[in-house]
Amino acid sequence: MTAEPTTSADPMISLRGVGKRYPDGTVAVAGLSLDVPAGELLCLVGPSGCGKTTTMKMINRLVEPTSGQILVAGEDVARTDPVRLRRRIGYVIQQIGLFPHLTVRANVGTVPRMLGWDRARIRARVDAMLDLVGLDPATMGRRYPHELSGGQQQRVGVARALAADPPVLLMDEPFSAIDPIARDRLQAEFLRLQREIRKTVVFVTHDLDEAIRLGDRIAVFRQGGHLEQVDPPTRILGRPATDFVAGFTGSDRALRRLSVTTLRREDLEPPRPGRVEPAGGGQP
Repeated sequence: MTAEPTTSADPMISLRGVGKRYPDGTVAVAGLSLDVPAGELLCLVGPSGCGKTTTMKMINRLVEPTSGQILVAGEDVARTDPVRLRRRIGYVIQQIGLFPHLTVRANVGTVPRMLGWDRARIRARVDAMLDLVGLDPATMGRRYPHELSGGQQQRVGVARALAADPPVLLMDEPFSAIDPIARDRLQAEFLRLQREIRKTVVFVTHDLDEAIRLGDRIAVFRQGGHLEQVDPPTRILGRPATDFVAGFTGSDRALRRLSVTTLRREDLEPPRPGRVEPAGGGQP
């Protein structure tokens, strides 16, 4: 049994029966229907070869689907100029992809320059974006990518993706190449950032714990691009829809669920002192 896709009355992204089959017959994604509401952070997880990255790349047409329809803000992406489409969608990848010959400031201002913004507007936007990701524009803006740590480079990548204020942000394992301490900090910083800007984010990760921490919902894929379940983290962990999801989330999913379960105040308070009734309700 496969999970029914979650729908929204007004999705920012809508995939309708989307499929990707390569010339050799390999099916990367099969008949995928999925809606992403505005302001949601949706994490795509699954084993290697399950089609999660292909799904994300079809949204901005880095990969062309062979069937189905994809809508972004109600517009069919197949009828949209791919260059114009990509300038409206922020994109952050694992390799970061900063231009090594450009300063941090010039890297962040890349898309606004392409859109024809004037210099004063670009400078103000770059300053705001660097500040938003926790980098000082005065000191960091003049540096080149090779002068930054991996975590700093990734922050610049996020700032660049947000510079033109796109409604949609695609993130392909953006923190996986960062050391564990920096990765934890970047995840926390990105959660803070998302609470402020509320972009619609499709976030690909191979790390289930990262998806649990970041995602409003998690979409679990299996090989062949089949969607098994899409639900909030607590439901994915507490009520896996299929045997595949149960196996993917692991036997320790009850412990993982504790990290996303909200406790009531009374759950944390010690019991109040009082007389304990003996078994059976009789008098002591």
